[in-house]
Amino acid sequence: MLSSVLRSPRAVRVNIEIMRAFVRLRQMLESNVQLAKKLDALEKKCDAQFRVVFDAIRELMTPPVSAKRRIGFRPEKI
Repeated sequence: MLSSVLRSPRAVRVNIEIMRAFVRLRQMLESNVQLAKKLDALEKKCDAQFRVVFDAIRELMTPPVSAKRRIGFRPEKI
């Protein structure tokens, strides 16, 4: 990785921080899965009155979908 190429103490520290960031990201994703499971269990216990609340929570849990822009040159159509 970076530290094997540059062989400096700073590169080693940066490499360690990158690994820690990936570990934190994995933990966040795992906690989101656990939250979804708990929400499912709670939804099964409650009656239909709370369906709107559960739907709103699920909508907040899903990441927004962004439109992808094409990269590169696009000639004008004549």
